[in-house]
Amino acid sequence: MKLRPLPQSVRTRAATWLRPRRIAKLVTAAVLAALLVGAGSVLWVRFTTDEYLYSAQTAPNADVAIIFGAEVYRDGTPSEFLAARLDLGKQLLDSGKVKALLLTGDNGRETYSEPDSMRRYLIGKGVPAAKIALDYAGFSTYESCARAHRIFGVGSAIVVTQDFSLPRTVALCRSVGIDALGVGDDGRLHDTTYRRNWLRDQLATTKAIYSIVVQPDPTFLGRQETTVRDAMAADPR
Repeated sequence: MKLRPLPQSVRTRAATWLRPRRIAKLVTAAVLAALLVGAGSVLWVRFTTDEYLYSAQTAPNADVAIIFGAEVYRDGTPSEFLAARLDLGKQLLDSGKVKALLLTGDNGRETYSEPDSMRRYLIGKGVPAAKIALDYAGFSTYESCARAHRIFGVGSAIVVTQDFSLPRTVALCRSVGIDALGVGDDGRLHDTTYRRNWLRDQLATTKAIYSIVVQPDPTFLGRQETTVRDAMAADPR
């Protein structure tokens, strides 16, 4: 069967749409729209969470500090970012700002466990094991927040992460029903790793808006656990 050629008018319109200048304009418009959405997301999250951000010294009391996982090295030691978060969590516990620590992170591989590494680090610093609860299915900030509320029964918390992640983290935890305040590590301000992670976190804020609006279920739910309540009630000695 012989195909009939397209009418001249159709070919002319197609050629007009495919002109390099028009394509460049469309690409530019798409990039600008993406930048506006990203900037709008960051500004909205920062505006709505600013009143909930504190230092470790000025934060009001809460039931528990949720410490979010980050990179763990091959030898099982926490990365510098993660160690800074853990030190802040210990400070909050030692000062009586919180009654327990919930360590949440990735344990998606048999040979990799952020919560276990975090627990070893804190116990090595003198934190009583009984004051620590673990969440092995914190595969993202949103999932950690959702599981803290739905599985571990957390109602009020101080969330602990780097300062550049704090607005997004507070917004996510508050969106799932936790009365969340934030305390962030502000170290390494001039380090290239800090700047790279800062930029990545701004991009992640757009995804956070989706989670805040849609409220998807975490990867794993399961039965409710009492480990946070047990840690809160445990004798710190």
